[in-house]
Amino acid sequence: MATEKMWGLTKPISTAPPTATETQATNQLLEELRRQNTFESASETKKREKVIDDLQRIANEFVRKVARAKEPHNEVLIRDARGEIFTYGSFCLGVYGPGSDIDTLVTAPRYVSRDDYFKYFPDLLREMAPPGAITNLTAVEDAFVPIIKFEYWGISIDLIFSRIATLTQFPPRHQLQLTNNEYLRGLDDRELRSLNGTRVTREILNLVPEQSTFRTALRAIKLWAQRRAIYANIIGFPGGVVWAMMVARVCQLYPKATSSTIVAKFFLVMKGWPWPIPVQLKQMEDGPLNVRVWNPKIYKADSYHLMPVITPAYPQMCATFNVTQSTKTIIQRELERGVELTEKILNSKLPWKALFTKHTFFTRDHKYYLAIITTSTTKEAHKIWSGYVESKVRLLVGDLERHSSVSLARPFNKGYERQHSTKNDQETEEVQNGSLAYLTKDEADDGDNQAPAEAAQVENEGTETDKSSSNQDQETEAKEDESRTRRLYTTTHYIGLELAEGAKSLDLSYQVNGFKAMCADWEKYRPDMNFLSIQHVKSTNLPDDVFEPGEVKPARPLKRAAGNGVAPATTKTRADSNSTANANANANGTTTPPAQKKRTAPTEGTLPPTKRQQSSATAAG
Repeated sequence: MATEKMWGLTKPISTAPPTATETQATNQLLEELRRQNTFESASETKKREKVIDDLQRIANEFVRKVARAKEPHNEVLIRDARGEIFTYGSFCLGVYGPGSDIDTLVTAPRYVSRDDYFKYFPDLLREMAPPGAITNLTAVEDAFVPIIKFEYWGISIDLIFSRIATLTQFPPRHQLQLTNNEYLRGLDDRELRSLNGTRVTREILNLVPEQSTFRTALRAIKLWAQRRAIYANIIGFPGGVVWAMMVARVCQLYPKATSSTIVAKFFLVMKGWPWPIPVQLKQMEDGPLNVRVWNPKIYKADSYHLMPVITPAYPQMCATFNVTQSTKTIIQRELERGVELTEKILNSKLPWKALFTKHTFFTRDHKYYLAIITTSTTKEAHKIWSGYVESKVRLLVGDLERHSSVSLARPFNKGYERQHSTKNDQETEEVQNGSLAYLTKDEADDGDNQAPAEAAQVENEGTETDKSSSNQDQETEAKEDESRTRRLYTTTHYIGLELAEGAKSLDLSYQVNGFKAMCADWEKYRPDMNFLSIQHVKSTNLPDDVFEPGEVKPARPLKRAAGNGVAPATTKTRADSNSTANANANANGTTTPPAQKKRTAPTEGTLPPTKRQQSSATAAG
């Protein structure tokens, strides 16, 4: 009798073939995934394939161009010069849907450098793509993984680069296997990181028993994680590759199960997983490089990872180092919910759509929030500044959850981008501190913060007439200032707070000001262009744009006694859109006290005395 193949590190839990009921449940799951619009049309898939072919053609020309520039007399090198395009992430895994981007890697022979890539490739994209196909092209050379971002026929492309330092010429297309560890020799850290995405994705597919079963189950888990707002590596939740590795491990434990069974077993297995024992798809392996691999016995920092999920490709790394105690708690709550729901679904007590119900982060989960508001004066500056602050939000979460009065600090998994138009310093300051009174539509960035032509004309005329009248000059300057609009760009990240039992009040000024100081110390921080504010917001004062149609915004009690210091429910002021805390601090850590209010009518962010509250939170900043 043939021995069953062992997938992963342990023997399977069950190798039983699917029953008719399980097969039916999988068909129902597929129908629901189609209703949820997780699959794209065949024509859109062909469009993606055409984009990949075009990128391959451009990559070949790119390598030939470098070869001609560096060795113009080497006809053989020029004749055989070619690159190779690889994909990774959702497209490579086969779980992409409408609107998904394509994570793409350009590889080239040893004589092509990263400098060559950024020197030639952006221009070749514009020259060789069909007219108008390339839009929103941005090259980020100094990123952790250097990248060119653009849209090709409306499809978002993230294009990264690496040499293969052991090859002067590439084999024919599709014959270059990046899973070969020898191709890692001679690469720098950035090139290793660039290759890692494709290597990990290919390994995952090679380590699952049935790829079609894995893909359907992964589609379901990705949709569930997105709907429950626990999908964002940068914030501290698992990203797409982590969810893929976790689903793959369950597939290894149930190698003959259908997709519906894998989904149900996913929640059961991961709910009871004995963290911090890592999720691994294969044994750790040695490689040709003197580089660090994940090992908590050698590296103390690795032992602090709360939910380690280890990438299968050498050099093995922990893909969940960003997970905090709070995000781990939220993930475990959602896994418990998934166990309860899938049990009812498989017993025909609920439909599959119940699993994909949207989160209640804003509508029900929290009474108090912190709003981390990044502001910039230009669109390009804001991409850099807001991206940096977003990458550090998890550190603030870690500081908050260590506060004795905070039981949980839950970050929302995406930021809200807004544009504003202001006319003076006071309005600008209000926007920086969270006001939404000056929102404007997203317009083309045609000269950030430049005064309109009419304002410039007024200024020129004002300097030529009646210079003797200082009063008239002052009036003219005031009019000019009022007519000069300033466009501001903001991104707001929300953290929901749960207070420890018995907590009556909460001062977060130490954590907030420490976070501001850290961000202000960043070498690329520009105090003339960037601003950071952290505000306390009650659930009743959340802005309207965080709620989708049909969702009910939390409301204040209809009416309270006048002596309790709370304004009537019918009263609504500009401050209601975003309540400030007891003190507002800019990114340098200095504080500006809020305007004084009467004792009987505090702002929503200024909490009533302890006698009049069950539990509350105030944040300086």
